[in-house]
Amino acid sequence: MPAVSGTVEVLPIASHGSAAPARRRATTVVGRLGVLAALAGVTVVVPVTQGVAEGEIVLGAVEQPDYPSTVTALTALPLSDLPPTALVSADGSSQLRAAIDVSRAAERSVLPGCDGAARPSGANGQLSTADLCTLWDGRTQMRADAAVALAELNVAYVARFGTDICLTDGYRTLAEQKSVKARKGGLAATPGKSNHGWGLAVDLCGLQDNSTRFAWMNENAPVYGWENPTWAKRGGSGPYEPWHWEYIKGVKADGEFYG
Repeated sequence: MPAVSGTVEVLPIASHGSAAPARRRATTVVGRLGVLAALAGVTVVVPVTQGVAEGEIVLGAVEQPDYPSTVTALTALPLSDLPPTALVSADGSSQLRAAIDVSRAAERSVLPGCDGAARPSGANGQLSTADLCTLWDGRTQMRADAAVALAELNVAYVARFGTDICLTDGYRTLAEQKSVKARKGGLAATPGKSNHGWGLAVDLCGLQDNSTRFAWMNENAPVYGWENPTWAKRGGSGPYEPWHWEYIKGVKADGEFYG
């Protein structure tokens, strides 16, 4: 058979459609698989010892900060002197709160260590030392509530005049009342009947009834419960004593009120 020369033309088969789209789809699939394989083969390594810029993603283990243990943290906390309220029994709770209130009142007091609470009156001139408070001069004593009220008045007095109220005498024992009566006669109350014996009266120095300080005292002292009683004023029912001042609230409740 003679050889056939020339070009062989391949005609598309009409019944199966065009082959070009099929080739393009095959090429696309192969291309995508290649990209995925390339990505799978890539390993991203970021040194953990270097700083990480904002927005970067770190792959791998990250060193954790060295936090203290729970025991170390708890033992480092300051401890209160008082137990938590929730751990105090119902009976002890009120007692604890009362103790705290007294302690805070003493801290706020203008007389350190003096809570300003009135105690049972006892007997005139025979008050317990524990029921008395020492004033700013370091020697004059008074019942606690009267002492704190006078100390508060003294704060205002110092703000006005720049000096403390001058004190001569405060609480007097029964023996001291007898001594004063022997020396001053009618100027002193009968022993056992003096408001000095209740720790509710004080004698002041440097006050004359025509002075600026005396006028200031008469205007401001009643705000704090202290007065130069009516009987001690000029023309009063008793001896004229502008230096004698009383804690009127206490006198009316527990002392000798002469008007």
